[in-house]
Amino acid sequence: MTSQATMELTWFDVNAWQIDIGGRRILVDPWLIGDLVFSGTAWLLRGVRPAPVPIPDQIDLLLLSQGLEDHAHPETLKALDKTIPVVASANGAKVAQALGFESVTALSPGEPAFRFADVLQIQALPGAPIGPFLTENGYLFTVCETGLKVYYEPHGYPPKDLETLGPVDVVITPIVSLGLPGIGPLIRGGEGAFELAKLVKPQLILPTAEGGNITYKGLVSSVLTGSGGVEQLRSQLKSAGLDTRVEPPQPMQHFTLDLQPYAASQT
Repeated sequence: MTSQATMELTWFDVNAWQIDIGGRRILVDPWLIGDLVFSGTAWLLRGVRPAPVPIPDQIDLLLLSQGLEDHAHPETLKALDKTIPVVASANGAKVAQALGFESVTALSPGEPAFRFADVLQIQALPGAPIGPFLTENGYLFTVCETGLKVYYEPHGYPPKDLETLGPVDVVITPIVSLGLPGIGPLIRGGEGAFELAKLVKPQLILPTAEGGNITYKGLVSSVLTGSGGVEQLRSQLKSAGLDTRVEPPQPMQHFTLDLQPYAASQT
């Protein structure tokens, strides 16, 4: 039987995660139903799910790291109960408010952590730069009872001062880089995951952002370039003398984080 302070994670593919802790449930960056289309341009890029993911019966908090459609998916958000409280980046908060969510908190880097149900603290950190004037969020979760720390950022842009927060037990980050010729990286997991591992020396890395069962169509999908991956990251970690485990999840797979937190060994 797991402790009330034990965190359980479920990956729903791409950036969608569920966090269960203390009898409470957080839905993170959900794309659960319908296609993924950016700004109505399906001809440019369209993500297709083989089947919808059932919307969880209980959702106590909705957490959005970005306002882009692959994090704040309009069709999924429209299907959710609008009384669910939302914590989001400034851009994600605008999307949630426009869709009619009643309680929306815009959480920005540098602000005090958001305390969720006395079981978890959620701290916003600088995340991915989206264009020249917008930086979205990453999040550091700290389990109140045990001090277990989990870092989530879905584009591979770790903030350089993350190391000042001390070791992080679990990192959820992309491990594959995706880019477009002449434009550069859209997701820099191949570089970012190793940078992050050197900064915070996690016990475990859980890859995110890849589409396990997702197929992509459209003009962009034919010219995307990719690099990195599990074996490259494991080789880099070994060469750096880090014993971090890399465990790629499968869609709908549950992870129970029954690790001994770094914080416990320091007390």
